[in-house]
Amino acid sequence: METILSIAGKPGLYKLVSRGKMNLIVESIDQTHRRQPAFASDRVTSLADIAMYTDAEDVPLWQVLKNLGDKEQSKECSLNYKKCSAQELHDFFAEVLPDYDRERVHDSDIKKLIQWYNILVSNGITDFETTLAPTQGDNVDDRKDSEE
Repeated sequence: METILSIAGKPGLYKLVSRGKMNLIVESIDQTHRRQPAFASDRVTSLADIAMYTDAEDVPLWQVLKNLGDKEQSKECSLNYKKCSAQELHDFFAEVLPDYDRERVHDSDIKKLIQWYNILVSNGITDFETTLAPTQGDNVDDRKDSEE
C-alpha cells in the first residue's frame, strides 16, 4: 500500500518513500521519480485524508476518483480543464459527483482533482480504493508496533 501525498506549494503528487528524524523522503509520481525531503514546515496531506463536500456527507477522494475513472474508462480525462469555462467544469463534475456542494467546491478544487486523476492514471494507478482508502494501521509506526 503506497501513501500518496500532496505538498502545498509544490506541483504534482508524491509517494512516501521513507521517514527521517525530522522529515519525510518523498518521490514525485511522474517521469523523473525525483526524491526530495518534505519537512514539518511543508503542508503535507495524504490523499487518503481528503474528501469532497456534498449536500449530504463528505465523499472520500478515492470514491470521487473512482467515479471519474468509471466515467473516463480509466483513461486520462477527456475534459481540458485548463481551457474550459467554469460552467463546463461544473457540468462535467456534476456527472462525476452529482450531489457535490456547489457553494464549497470551487473551480480550483475540480481542476486539482482532474490534475491528480491524470497524474495517477498516467502512472498506472487506477485502483483508487486499494491505493488511497485508509486502512487499519496505515501509520508506519503503528505497523512496526504490531510486528513486534
